[in-house]
Amino acid sequence: MANLAKAAQRNVALGEQRTIRSKLDYIRKNYFLYVLLAPALILTILFKYVPMYGAIIAFKDFSPLKGIWGSDWVGLKYFTKFLDSPNFTDIFFNTLKLSFYGLVLGFPVPILLAVMLNQIRKAGLKKNIQLVLYAPNFISVVVIVGMLFIFLSPTGPLNQIIASVTGNPVIFMTEPEYFRWIYILSGIWQGAGWSSIIYVAALANVDPELHNAASLDGANLLQRIWHIDLPTIKPIMAIVFILAAGGIMSIGFEKAYLMQTSMNLPTSEIIPTYVYKVGLQSGNYAYSAAVGLFNSVINVVLLLTVNFIVKKLNEGEGLY
Repeated sequence: MANLAKAAQRNVALGEQRTIRSKLDYIRKNYFLYVLLAPALILTILFKYVPMYGAIIAFKDFSPLKGIWGSDWVGLKYFTKFLDSPNFTDIFFNTLKLSFYGLVLGFPVPILLAVMLNQIRKAGLKKNIQLVLYAPNFISVVVIVGMLFIFLSPTGPLNQIIASVTGNPVIFMTEPEYFRWIYILSGIWQGAGWSSIIYVAALANVDPELHNAASLDGANLLQRIWHIDLPTIKPIMAIVFILAAGGIMSIGFEKAYLMQTSMNLPTSEIIPTYVYKVGLQSGNYAYSAAVGLFNSVINVVLLLTVNFIVKKLNEGEGLY
């Protein structure tokens, strides 16, 4: 028995050595791939992981004079302060609603655009349409918000039409009830075309013979899209949805802050703008770090939950 045990241990050791050797051989053969990966990996570590060290101030009574390690520990004081704040409910649900509505309304649009683009057979026309759809993504957020203020101003084109019908213009940019819709719809207009690229690329790999065979069997266009095109991009849809749902609380700060006015604060004040105000404007760094960390924890929980649900529904097709 002892000899058998020793033989088994030797076999395991030899297997591990072979595995390590094969991995090293693979790295040597494909070293150029790791060279290409290195800059992105270094930048990710420097700007994504190293700054996590600063999150410790969320648990300290941070003072710039004392530094991070010299400041006193306060535990969950600032987390409790945020949760007990009278603004917490409004800020939390403003962030959640803005992100959730944007996800629900914006997620299907790139898929629809990709499916429609896939049906265009004239290469020149298809490229021109893609150019028009992709162009808004390259417009600065500042320019987008400026365009919104001009277009939706009391003397803007839209209000001129409204005033000619009703006699009174609508002050869109200062009314709280319009903020969410303006934010979401302008975001869809700006990003839907660019987001459709990944689906267009996936649909390009669909075998045309499948469509031809389905047509011979009497399937119409919608049936071919439903039973051939959509199943092809289903795994990509799952991954994109998981990533989007995982960042549902990480809504863009710049656009919301630029669109904010004193009149629309009841719906425009979200966690990122709140963190900016209490952190950079008021100098309460520890409190703002606690709020930001709370936001990140919610995102991680959502990411894990959505990934678990998608894997259950899609037979193991998840992010990991």
